[in-house]
Amino acid sequence: QVQLVESGGGLVQPGGSLRLSCAASGFTLDDVAIGWVRQAPGKEREGVSCIRTSDGMTYYADSVKGRFTISRDNAKNTVYLQMNSLKPEDTAVYYCVRDSFCLTGPTPYKFAYSGQGTQVTVSS
Repeated sequence: QVQLVESGGGLVQPGGSLRLSCAASGFTLDDVAIGWVRQAPGKEREGVSCIRTSDGMTYYADSVKGRFTISRDNAKNTVYLQMNSLKPEDTAVYYCVRDSFCLTGPTPYKFAYSGQGTQVTVSS
């Protein structure tokens, strides 16, 4: 069955970097929309970034453009989110999600598949 397992979260100081990984199983990254969503306490869920693997198109929320980069490794069936210049407002649980289309920005949409999440805390 479809499984998405996130790793790489942690505590980092403002201005620091983290790289999240999403190991996918039960499917290949050939023709899917896969990316990252975050949920902070008291805030609406936000689509952070997504890659459409059929053509490599990438999408980013305005809040992370220029700071976050999504990438994939088909051989490892893994998707990454490189997060640079982190800010306290990036603090959230980050979920790897998969669906048939990409969606970024605040959204109540419940994605077809989601991992268990990894906590990212940006604090001094």
